[in-house]
Parts: sequence; C-alpha cells; structure tokens
Amino acid sequence: MSKLPANVSGKEVVKLILRLGYETDHQTGSHMVLRQIETPHRRITIPNHNEIAKGTLRAIIRQLGLTRDEFLYLLKQ
Repeated sequence: MSKLPANVSGKEVVKLILRLGYETDHQTGSHMVLRQIETPHRRITIPNHNEIAKGTLRAIIRQLGLTRDEFLYLLKQ
C-alpha cells in the first residue's frame, strides 16, 4: 500500500471526483459539495484548501469506495 501525498489540493481532488461520475452541486464557504450523477446520488464534501489533511483525504477515499492505490493512480492521470 502506497503512502498518501502530503500536498494534494482540494481542486485536484475535485477534478478526480468529476471524472468518477460526480458533478458540482454547490459551494458553501471553502467547502465544495459534489453529487453523484447516477442513482443513489451520493454527496461528498471536499474542502477547497491548498493542502488536504491526510485523515480527511483517507475519509474521502473511503467515501468514494476506492483503495489508496486506485486513488493515487487516478490522481496521476
């Protein structure tokens, strides 16, 4: 299992999630809410920060149903 990078921004994560079939729903303050296009229309909140904390990044990966390695592979594309 690979380590998560320490310098992943919120915008990078949003770009990745948009490729997975989500769309931007709205933004409240510094947090962007994305909504799954297909049913069950899950929502995920991403902080629009320059660096996302590792624990928050792990939680986002878990909510997306990805492994760390899958996430890192998609991040590099």
